[in-house]
Amino acid sequence: MLILYIMAKIYAKKNHALKGMKPKKEIVSFLLNYSKALTVIKGAENSFEIISN
Repeated sequence: MLILYIMAKIYAKKNHALKGMKPKKEIVSFLLNYSKALTVIKGAENSFEIISN
């Protein structure tokens, strides 16, 4: 229980380094389009990643 409390304190702190970091619109658009085009097909032993662009 003590470990969970300590971890909660560590992760609950505000990270001031991320305050001024904002992604560009082009980067967000690229990542969204990539994730929409990505298809993962899982087989018995393998998985295949297919990009449909």
